[in-house]
Order: sequence, then C-alpha cells, then structure tokens
Amino acid sequence: MEETHNKKIDTKKDDTRLKGRRRISRRESDTEFDHRVIGIRRVTRVVAGGRRFSLSAAVVVGDKKGRVGVGLGKAADTQGAIAKATRKAKKNLITVPLTKDNTIPHEVTAHYCASEVFIRPAKGTSLVAGSSLRNVLLLAGVKSASAKVLSRSKNKLNIAHATIKALATLNH
Repeated sequence: MEETHNKKIDTKKDDTRLKGRRRISRRESDTEFDHRVIGIRRVTRVVAGGRRFSLSAAVVVGDKKGRVGVGLGKAADTQGAIAKATRKAKKNLITVPLTKDNTIPHEVTAHYCASEVFIRPAKGTSLVAGSSLRNVLLLAGVKSASAKVLSRSKNKLNIAHATIKALATLNH
C-alpha cells in the first residue's frame, strides 16, 4: 500500500460564506438565532403523469433580544423546506422595542388577512398567549405580556404574520 500525504484531513468542513469583506462561519451566525417550526403542510400539484408532492414549512426565527421574523419555505423534503423558511425569516427580521421589564411599551392590535391579534403589556406576570402568537413573542424576547387571537381563524402562518405586523407598529 502506498502512503498518502501525512496531512491531517479535517472531516468537519467549515461552511463559510462571504459577507462584505469578512468571512463568517455559518455555524457562528446560526447560533445567534433560535427557530421554531410553527407548521408543516404537504402540498400537492397535479401534473400530466399524476400528483407531485412537496412540503411547505413555516418557521419563526428570533434572538430573544428584540429581533424576530417569519418565513415560509417549500421543498421536496422536510429539512430543505425548514432551511429555506429559516433563510427567508432571517431576511425579514424586525426589531421590537422592549422595556426594561422585557415587555412591550403599550398595547397594540393588528390584522393580517382574516387573522386579528391583540397584545398588551402585563407587568408581574409571565407570557400569556396561545397558538403561533406565543412562539413569535417568545423568540422576540417578550417575557411578560397578555395576548389574544381575536379572529376565528386557525391559520398559524397568518396569526404569526399578524403578530409581526403588530410588533412592527410599536416602532412608529
């Protein structure tokens, strides 16, 4: 047997990308944000030979310090859909103004499609919210608030978008 080079081969490939003039490792940038999958659906497309199936994933991304975003990704497999949704959510981040008590400054209401949400600050309590509204507020870093889905819509993606819209109006 012939001996190959005596160099140590690094089995972990460092996946980097160029950002500006500085290289940033994807491992470093991904640890900055937490993500939660709020919904996975199987989508069917009818073509000449039959049906084609793909998956659609909705993801909420946040750093628990005031930045949060929602994304939707579609792919042939689950991991691909979640990865696409996470990338899109990171592109659509908003900044939420938080008080020193980790709550929002004042109450706010917002609509998105048929979904309507109401969020108000609640000092001295924990986060009281349901559905995907809770996931968005948790990843935004809101620790004490009371929130309610006022519409009868059960669409988790629209509720998440309505929550993002409500939190974005706090900046104005």
